[in-house]
Amino acid sequence: MARDGYAQTADGLRLYYRAVGSGGSIVLVPNGFHMLDAFEPLARARTIVFYDVRNRGLSDATTDDTQRARGIHHDVDDVDVMRVHLGADRVDLIGHSYVGVTVALYAMRFPAHTRRVVQIGPMAPGAPREYPPHLTNQDGTLAATFAAIRDLEKERAHLDPVAFCRKFWSLLGVIYVVNPADANRVVWSRCELPNERAGMKYWMGSILPSIQALAMTDDDVARATAPVLTIHGRQDRSSPYGAGRDWATLLPNARLLTIDNAGHVPWIEAPDKTLGAVDTFLDGDWPDGAEQRTADS
Repeated sequence: MARDGYAQTADGLRLYYRAVGSGGSIVLVPNGFHMLDAFEPLARARTIVFYDVRNRGLSDATTDDTQRARGIHHDVDDVDVMRVHLGADRVDLIGHSYVGVTVALYAMRFPAHTRRVVQIGPMAPGAPREYPPHLTNQDGTLAATFAAIRDLEKERAHLDPVAFCRKFWSLLGVIYVVNPADANRVVWSRCELPNERAGMKYWMGSILPSIQALAMTDDDVARATAPVLTIHGRQDRSSPYGAGRDWATLLPNARLLTIDNAGHVPWIEAPDKTLGAVDTFLDGDWPDGAEQRTADS
């Protein structure tokens, strides 16, 4: 049974959430409503809470710079708001894409309240990085998609905002999958919500700059003592496979699970392996195939 609600941040914004399941352990999935249908079966023995971060989905939007300027650091603070609101001492975390950075930062800042962390297709932290071809997927799809989006921009003035948003996402889906036939399974848009139609502007103006400005020290990283499972599709175009390798090397108690023939949404392209691994890990074990990495490997 799903329960919907709101939690209030320290600076007065409401975060909308949906809790699924009634198990004792709490799993937080920030910015994760696009994952709800696929991950809901994992709530058989735990409570999974999907929630909209500030300025997204059904959570409160703000134009106040004091509530936006810190970007991803606001989101890290808000993870702890959700933990306290739900009455949990320690939580598990699942973060997809750039939220993979959020959950890692939370593990560094709040180690006493972090039980286990799953990163799926995490974005690399800090300044933009160039990876060699075998650690990224440079097959021309990104260039073709961005060209199509530039053409769509020329139609913006003649389209209803909701229609424009839906066309935009219909074009973008192909970059996230290996098999183009799976692109229509990437249903993330929520274009009926004003926050989601404005999401790209917020991402570019606040979230991305804050991630690119990250400068984590050795002491910062050492505080992330919770086990971290980093799951990454080898053919990911959105967050290069090299980023997942970097996180699994950087964090002191992390392992990398590589999903071959998958891109940015491995739970769509390899559901049994991906969801089975998350289930096993949240139950307390490392899944088969999860590898420890060193800087030289």
